[in-house]
Amino acid sequence: MTATLATPSLHAPTLAQNSLAKLHVLTLTPFYPSCGDEISGCFVAESLQQVQSQGVTSSVIAVDSIYRSARKTSPQFAAEWLRYPQFPGNFGLSTAGNFLGAVLVNKVRQLHRRSPVHLIHAHAALPCGHAAMFLARSIGIPYVVTIHGLDVFNSCFQTGFAARWRRKSSQRVYANAAKVICISEKVRQSLTNADFHSPGSQPVKTQPFKTEVVYNGTDTELFAPGAAAQTVAPNLLMVGNLLAGKGQELALQAIAAIKDSYPDLRCTIIGEGADRHRFVTLAKDLNISSRVDFLGRRGRREVAEAMRNCSIFVLPSRYEGLGCVYLEAMSCGKPVIACRGQGIDEIISHRINGWLIPVDGLKELIEGLQTLLPNPALRASIGQAARTTIVNDFTLTHQARHLARIYQEAAP
Repeated sequence: MTATLATPSLHAPTLAQNSLAKLHVLTLTPFYPSCGDEISGCFVAESLQQVQSQGVTSSVIAVDSIYRSARKTSPQFAAEWLRYPQFPGNFGLSTAGNFLGAVLVNKVRQLHRRSPVHLIHAHAALPCGHAAMFLARSIGIPYVVTIHGLDVFNSCFQTGFAARWRRKSSQRVYANAAKVICISEKVRQSLTNADFHSPGSQPVKTQPFKTEVVYNGTDTELFAPGAAAQTVAPNLLMVGNLLAGKGQELALQAIAAIKDSYPDLRCTIIGEGADRHRFVTLAKDLNISSRVDFLGRRGRREVAEAMRNCSIFVLPSRYEGLGCVYLEAMSCGKPVIACRGQGIDEIISHRINGWLIPVDGLKELIEGLQTLLPNPALRASIGQAARTTIVNDFTLTHQARHLARIYQEAAP
């Protein structure tokens, strides 16, 4: 059975026939919490729960490759987990949507007969958007697709035939979608300003994609300011995958540069990733290992508590479509240090509700820390403005309202 967050009418009319009919949306996503991993895909699951309050019923199919261990449904977030065949490596991503669509088609037909599906919402072009395009043609259900990062054509930072194939597949998904939802204007610019031809060839004329920006929302009750800190010891916090592009090494270098001025300064790093060992080694080489705590993966409430307890949230990521962790730290009333040129600089105003530095701006990061750390009043002012920004415009309710409107417009 496909996991459904609420039960739609068995014989739902089209929305055009009855404006009060409950909209039934099938979500296809590779990002979703599972038993033992409540963090992955929480940005999809939490928004879906909120969308229900807007009169939308969601059925959720969360997907994963057969090369990964089977996942079990989270008790908090209902979904049916489905594994699909895929050729190994990034090469297989180009065709994975075809395999996934073939696995899904009978299942979705059965769901559609039981409870007519008005719309498919796919998260990421490959493989879910590709599969949604297949289902749209096979069953006649329109789809929308959300882009969650700046690698909009799934090049995976590669060149060659496989990357071109992924690019072409992604373009087809976007071109046939009723709407392409971008999590920031930066993501939309990456899509609409893309160069649609290979080196040495003539540009290809394409129709503009039907895009709209919907920023991620934040659970402002879970991520809320705590009581005033009882300790004056400064603590920096980083939350994110331990990967080179996230910029953790820049923050470690900045800590090493100011450690003598702040003998009590500590840094907490939450997350796992391929570069963990490199960062641990770097902290040792910089002689700051005793100040840095690598906590690994933590649950949502533990992350929220860490954000409430930190002095400054730092993540100088080089390649970020938006970054939910920034919004969550801002919602906790903390000053956030991020990089210009990323999606988050559409939300942060420098020195007002956050702090912006150039990508790889070690000097500017050091200067920012040296300005904020000795000035609790400035940190409090920025943190309060950050909280107000989130509450006014970037809650889960704001996101859900935008999504519900797009669903209504895209459904037949």
